Amino acid sequence: MSRTNQKEREELIRELIQQLRFQSTATVFMHQAIGEKIGLNGTDHKCLEIISRDGKITAGELAEKSGLTTGAITGVIDRLEKAGYVRRIRDSADRRRLLIELIPENMEEIYTLFEDLAQESAMFLSQYTDQELHIITRFIKDSADFTSGYVKTITRRKK
Repeated sequence: MSRTNQKEREELIRELIQQLRFQSTATVFMHQAIGEKIGLNGTDHKCLEIISRDGKITAGELAEKSGLTTGAITGVIDRLEKAGYVRRIRDSADRRRLLIELIPENMEEIYTLFEDLAQESAMFLSQYTDQELHIITRFIKDSADFTSGYVKTITRRKK
């Protein structure tokens, strides 16, 4: 690779990193707005999303997947339970173990919000070719994996 191409590549990577920062900020604020619409903060809303993805989950698993401490997760679960979105249940296989599960009948407003978002997203994404969508999908998946790994790295660091 020539020096000119290397410089262009470095500039392109810098621009992409900046655009990812902007996109991340917009996403955080979007989820904060959605959370407020349903009576939750952004963190609680995203933890609810993790629970909905996994079905039943322990508090420890939720802490691990979110990168939050177990103490913080207790507060999240308390707030989600108080809002009527989840309940604590005993694991039928191990009565000592508590699971957190959704209360599906209380999720209607959230489902409606995300159906609207999915429709708007599909319209937005229709401008891209199938090949571009494959590349974008691979990038988003790899980016999410990278970000999750980075969260684990920074939460393990001592202050």
